[in-house]
Amino acid sequence: MKEAVMDFIQKHNLLRPNATVLVAVSGGPDSMALLHFLMTIREEWKLKLIALSVDHQLRGEESKQDLEYVEQVCRQWNIRFIGASIDVPSYKKSEQLGTQIAARRLRYNFFEKQMHIEQADYLAFGHHGDDQTETMLMRLVRTADSSSFSGIPIKREFANGKIIRPFLCVTKQDLQRYCEKYGINPRIDPSNEATDYTRNYFRKKVLPLLKEKNSNIHTTIQYLSETLQADQNYMEAEAKKMAKNVVEFQGNPKSAQFDIEQFQSHASALQRRAFHLILNYLYDGLPENLSYIHEEHFFSLLANDKSNVQIDFPRHLKVEKAYNKLILYFQTDEHKMLEYHEVLSVPGKVILPDGAVVTATYSNEVKTQSNHTYICLASHVALPLHVRTRREGDRMSWNGLKGSKKVKDIFIDLKIPLQDRNSWPIVTDNKGEILWLVGLKKRDPIPSDQGTSYLQLYYDQGNV
Repeated sequence: MKEAVMDFIQKHNLLRPNATVLVAVSGGPDSMALLHFLMTIREEWKLKLIALSVDHQLRGEESKQDLEYVEQVCRQWNIRFIGASIDVPSYKKSEQLGTQIAARRLRYNFFEKQMHIEQADYLAFGHHGDDQTETMLMRLVRTADSSSFSGIPIKREFANGKIIRPFLCVTKQDLQRYCEKYGINPRIDPSNEATDYTRNYFRKKVLPLLKEKNSNIHTTIQYLSETLQADQNYMEAEAKKMAKNVVEFQGNPKSAQFDIEQFQSHASALQRRAFHLILNYLYDGLPENLSYIHEEHFFSLLANDKSNVQIDFPRHLKVEKAYNKLILYFQTDEHKMLEYHEVLSVPGKVILPDGAVVTATYSNEVKTQSNHTYICLASHVALPLHVRTRREGDRMSWNGLKGSKKVKDIFIDLKIPLQDRNSWPIVTDNKGEILWLVGLKKRDPIPSDQGTSYLQLYYDQGNV
């Protein structure tokens, strides 16, 4: 086994001499075999080994004893030990997460912290070839996304170093034999024997059937995983280039938008990957109920002939088509509380909820107007002014228009996205007549009267 693992390490450049290697050790056969294996090459490779072990507080005294076992073996093998006890039950309750997700998040937080503290080069895991096969089978059953079939990565960037998995080239049975050969008596988690967990079901029921047909299935699957990963890496790099050129990402709160025609001008394979890049940016951890159905809905929305359509994704993510734009944003309480009404004195100013400012002053001359300014005769306005959001039935008239027009129809004509309409600033006089649909329409033309007093409004978006 040692020869196979060393060939695997060298083939994939998993280690370098004089490196600091943190080893994730649970006390089970896989991680104990890994710790022992690395110990046998420690002197030759001049490695600094540190064992990391975590008690998740999920199995009471038993999991505490696992931690103590690893510490005891590390003393025997002259390996530095760092242990931690993390409160998974409390964390999963406070964050409303499943047990496995909560445990993994806290565990990796601990690992990341230790990587930085020790300035480590590698974090080694004991995943083996059977783990890889089980993972690929589970993903085959659960997902329709081809990028998910690249399996467990042999190595990847993590913290200030890399995660490595030197045992992906061997089987569970190989590691059990290794433990027997070197007198290692690992701790056994009883939950590994149950079949009510999905992975255990594949391990106990499905994998043995495959091995009857191909005893070397782990090697076949590992090669498949590596080739798929290479293809995925290339496509991912191209998709990132596409997203950088096409998608506008925004933070605080997170959102993304793009021109639909420009997005669709790229190959469908890149579009799909760009879609997943967007989701990975928006979500802090993809929701479990996010599936290929949402991907189908996303691309159906792009192809929809309607100008304004909206669909819902998990965790209140809104995907909205606004004419030639597609916008993805989270519907929060902040979005729901869009209505406002501020009284604007002259002179004076009001600050809107999004940080924009509307300023009112008197002037003796007509200055150059822009979309952000409004000037009219002071005598034509009933004070004070009001700055508010739209209301049902709002209508507006302006010079040259016969009668009036619904504000709703103005928004539609000017292709204003649905998400922006309810917070759009409208300036009215004290009688409720709309003077200015800010940035879009003005009631009054540029004044031509001379030697009189003018009212001037200025809209400043600031950092909006």
